[in-house]
Amino acid sequence: MSKTQIGFGTAMLITLATALWWQRDDITAEAAYETTRVDRGTLDRTVTATGVIRPVVGAEIVVGSRVSGRVERLPVQVGDAVEAGDLLAQLDASVLDAEIDQATAELAVAQAERDEARGDFQRAQQLADEGIVPKRELEQAQRALTVAEARVKKRQAQLASAEIQRGYTRIVAPIRGVIAEVTTREGETVAASFASPEFVTIIDLDQLEVRAFVDETDIGRVRVGQVAAFTVDTYPQRNFAATVTAIEPKAELQNSVVNYVIVLTFETDSDVVLRPEMTARLRIELERRDDVLTVPRKALHRRDGRQFVTVQRAGEWIEQEVTSGWRTDQAVEIVTGLDEGDLLRLHPS
Repeated sequence: MSKTQIGFGTAMLITLATALWWQRDDITAEAAYETTRVDRGTLDRTVTATGVIRPVVGAEIVVGSRVSGRVERLPVQVGDAVEAGDLLAQLDASVLDAEIDQATAELAVAQAERDEARGDFQRAQQLADEGIVPKRELEQAQRALTVAEARVKKRQAQLASAEIQRGYTRIVAPIRGVIAEVTTREGETVAASFASPEFVTIIDLDQLEVRAFVDETDIGRVRVGQVAAFTVDTYPQRNFAATVTAIEPKAELQNSVVNYVIVLTFETDSDVVLRPEMTARLRIELERRDDVLTVPRKALHRRDGRQFVTVQRAGEWIEQEVTSGWRTDQAVEIVTGLDEGDLLRLHPS
């Protein structure tokens, strides 16, 4: 083999190795960039806030006793579900039973006296009509009957009052809910003098709301009726829909930051249970645009006051000027310059 042939072969190998080297560099450089497709989606502007789940007014009720007595039965405990009308406690009613018996007996005496007075009046009226007795005796009989009838009404009212007091010994749930607290026990004697003794606390877990703190820089953009979503630590992967129903006018200072309290209502599904004092992390939707071209913020870069993207055209990467619209923390709306499905190169942030 001649020296010329050897030199030519060596040159070919060097050329091939150089081409492979540059091709490897291109592949390595290409792999260093992430890519994405232009897609259609939804953009929304939001305000974030942290709140607490609380019972709405009237959803938490403390049930007490209106009469004094010893607790005979207390069939509920913390965590029990109750319906309106369910028995919560039964007090000893022996004293009130005796008062009912006494009132019943006094009513019977009053009724007998009334019947006697009615008979006297009827006889006096008959004799007066015959001219046997003077009119004055008839008037006296009339007054005696009126007093007797009034006494019957009084005894009836006393009996009704005793029966009402007797009914207070049976303490029932005024609403549907869950027993949150029990503050007495069987055998304990309660005295209802100046204040009603507290027995149990009931919370209706279907009547909850979120009270959230919004920074003063964001409160001006929050309006009643805006849609929100929140999560709780118990169900971190689940979003609960809510609606802003009130914005309290009074500010609260927390760690030298001015916050305003907003109230949101929500409905829960039957398969989850949200409880008071759970922490809620909110996103309040301020504005929303649907079906717009969107790209990640990292796809854009600026030069000379203009916006560009790196897009693939005919297998090559080129710089394309674009016009953007709405922006969120992660995405940007593209108004002009791109089409759905275009492949873009993401720039390192």
